[in-house]
Amino acid sequence: MRQTNGVSNELASAMSPYLQQHADNPVHWQEWGAAAFAEAQSRDVPIFLSVGYSACHWCHVMAHESFEDSATADFLNKHFVSIKVDREERPDVDAVYMDATTALTGRGGWPMSVFLDHAGKPFYAGTYFPPQPHHGLPSFMQVLEAISSAWRDRRDDVMQAAERITDALVQQSQGGESANAVPSETQLGEAVQLLVRQHDDQRGGFGRAPKFPPSMVVDFLLRHHSRTGDPESLRLVELTCTAMARGGMYDQLGGGFARYSVDDAWVVPHFEKMLYDNALLLRAYTRWWRVSRTPLAERVVADTVEFLLREMQTTEGGFAAALDADSEGHEGTFYVWSPRLLREVLSEDDAHWVEGLCEITAAGTFENGTSTVQLRRDPDDQDRWLRCRRELMAARDNRERPARDDKIVAAWNGMVIAALAEAGAAFDRPEWVAAAEMAGDLLVTTHLGADGRPDRLVRTSRDGVCGVAEAVLEDYACVADGFIRLGMTTGSSVWFDRAGVVLQVIVDHFGDGEGGFFDTADDADALIVRPRAPADGATPSGWSVAAQALLDYAAITGSWPHREMAGAALGFVAGVAAQAPRAAGAGLAAAEAWLDGPLEIAIIGDSTDPRTQALVAEVASGGALSTVYVQGSPDHDDAVPLLAGRRMVQGSPAAYVCRFFTCQRPVITVDDLRAALH
Repeated sequence: MRQTNGVSNELASAMSPYLQQHADNPVHWQEWGAAAFAEAQSRDVPIFLSVGYSACHWCHVMAHESFEDSATADFLNKHFVSIKVDREERPDVDAVYMDATTALTGRGGWPMSVFLDHAGKPFYAGTYFPPQPHHGLPSFMQVLEAISSAWRDRRDDVMQAAERITDALVQQSQGGESANAVPSETQLGEAVQLLVRQHDDQRGGFGRAPKFPPSMVVDFLLRHHSRTGDPESLRLVELTCTAMARGGMYDQLGGGFARYSVDDAWVVPHFEKMLYDNALLLRAYTRWWRVSRTPLAERVVADTVEFLLREMQTTEGGFAAALDADSEGHEGTFYVWSPRLLREVLSEDDAHWVEGLCEITAAGTFENGTSTVQLRRDPDDQDRWLRCRRELMAARDNRERPARDDKIVAAWNGMVIAALAEAGAAFDRPEWVAAAEMAGDLLVTTHLGADGRPDRLVRTSRDGVCGVAEAVLEDYACVADGFIRLGMTTGSSVWFDRAGVVLQVIVDHFGDGEGGFFDTADDADALIVRPRAPADGATPSGWSVAAQALLDYAAITGSWPHREMAGAALGFVAGVAAQAPRAAGAGLAAAEAWLDGPLEIAIIGDSTDPRTQALVAEVASGGALSTVYVQGSPDHDDAVPLLAGRRMVQGSPAAYVCRFFTCQRPVITVDDLRAALH
């Protein structure tokens, strides 16, 4: 713990790697909590709230320029109480003050810099502030001096601003989003047509640079194609997923995706690798393969899983939150190449060949004559490419590696569990399913019940030790989704039971009384506003994932109340389907599942019987995406309601295809099952 003027920087004992990165700052950082607010009130100074995350490049820049500067720190320490928050650990705090920042400035991002009164009400906000005035931005010290002066000399103005902003946030958080019915077929079709108009048919993706991976929109389009056969939906997926997988945003050597592309052609990424992006994209490419059987999708799935298991899996069996963008003090250094660097590893002939194949040029596509690695076409000599790739990877592994944020986030691990389980089942890779189950076991043993309440989750852990932050809606929803998928792929009903426990917390503690959800539980620590976000952000809305999990659980258990709750929650989609479908991809995907039933499939047979395995494989790898399925032995005990009363047919394994809790006649052949699914 660093001591300065008798006051301590208190971040050394924090669990968050991001907070620990600031433990040696001369700034007297405190964690979010009552003690910090009490100190601000006692000293009669405002609060400086700084929010970021470990893989954030500009967070590192501002830390180096300002928070490591003794003069800046001295001013902060004298005139403010400074609180540092990891947005990944406290998404509730981040959401409230990001809304405030956006309302005040018209934009948001990280690092986020917000100034609060003693009650936590914001009165001024921004993002990155430079050490010197730059491009119309005041310096950080100018901001601090102005805020301190206003607090001292114009307190009434400050407090009035805080009240106005808070009142606006409260009004913004009021309900109304779920007042409509679940979108109709017509409304979903209109959403697709709007996406067609917004799609970049030349370079893939939506909108202009920077381009983010539209994972949730891809899932919606694939489900729409699966349900309707619409070729336009699949065309958009093929163009966008191909462009992302061929460009520099995808790690052509080591697998896995970076956060986003800074250009509109997917050439130069923002190099941080986030767990949630890779989980969501793994699931998207698995589903693209299921409906298309394209080899590119299969390659991306295999390489992304390899990346997750190699670089993101922790010793406890969970998956780390992120890899930093920076190494050796610069962004992207670990990943980029030049002709000279290639020749340090490869022969002249191989280096020349890779230059052309991967668009590594003397001028460079990135910075300082370096290039990202692209693979715009399949190699004409696959064996040669695999050999060169291995040699380049071995050399790259000797470089200084980007730092890893190794905290376990419950929601993001739920996403990985679902993605790994689905991919493992689709590609018949039981070791992938086993990795998913190991992560599920970690959530059960470490995150579930850790605070003394057996049904409640904590959001983060590290090295097997739980943090103190309470889980939010996305944690419960994504964990439930992962557990349901594990129940499908392992055949173990215990995962369905665990999903039911987690979902019941959503039912009991997160409802808004109007069919939707709040992001925090009704018994969580209160903030100035109780956040609620039906729209997707970098991750799918917890609201929409909860609706999907409730719908799937209803199909498995026959629980009509769970289905009704899912439908009520999906009412918000109708309001945005024809206006902003890119903001509601997860909700639109769940609405597709609602219209499709979803299909409920019970498969009865000995799990070692090749006939049973063939039926399961058809469901797990086929193109009918809005399906839930359960597996039961010939002498199963009806513990899972969807299995109740289902038996083999004349000694043969059988599949029962149901929709809306009504089943067709059982089928015993793969061909008949395939026909029943379509």
